[in-house]
Amino acid sequence: MKYIYQSIISLIILSIIVGIIYPGIIYIVGQTAFPFQANGSIIYDKDNKPMGSLLIGQQFTLEKYFWSRPSATTNYPYNALASGGSNLGPLNPQLESNVAQYAAALKASADNAVPVDLVTASGSGLDPEISLAAAYYQIPRVAQARHMAIDTVKALINQNTQYPILGFLGETRVNVLRLNIALDHYKGN
Repeated sequence: MKYIYQSIISLIILSIIVGIIYPGIIYIVGQTAFPFQANGSIIYDKDNKPMGSLLIGQQFTLEKYFWSRPSATTNYPYNALASGGSNLGPLNPQLESNVAQYAAALKASADNAVPVDLVTASGSGLDPEISLAAAYYQIPRVAQARHMAIDTVKALINQNTQYPILGFLGETRVNVLRLNIALDHYKGN
């Protein structure tokens, strides 16, 4: 009986520590030190309406916007509830079909090979970023649709490029939402 009583007391104490105290401390630290990140890294427009999160990819289909990686989430693209390993295996015929479909949408040719991240989904299916090569690949389409100089679009990409931490942790990448917002706010338009 003594062991049952000790087990129940231990369960109650650990439940309070792990279920209330620890999450409370993490919440307070997050809201105090990192409020933007703790609240989902949401970007708002001038009317204070959410435009999207810098952490979750979005589908852009208009020619004037940079396009994200394809999303392989179920029901609708970039469904955060369906995140998970969603890529097809290398021998799956559906993968070849999807890549051909995405490449056709990007008007790829043998002379102008498409960066792999524009035709394949990420492991989570929700990546908000593309490689620098994928951003550069889309410059002609975006510049033409917006009637902008190619050098201007390239400069906006470079301004919105994130480099590896300490020069070697991670990859050089471009957040698609942040870049598209910069394009919309560009005063030369």
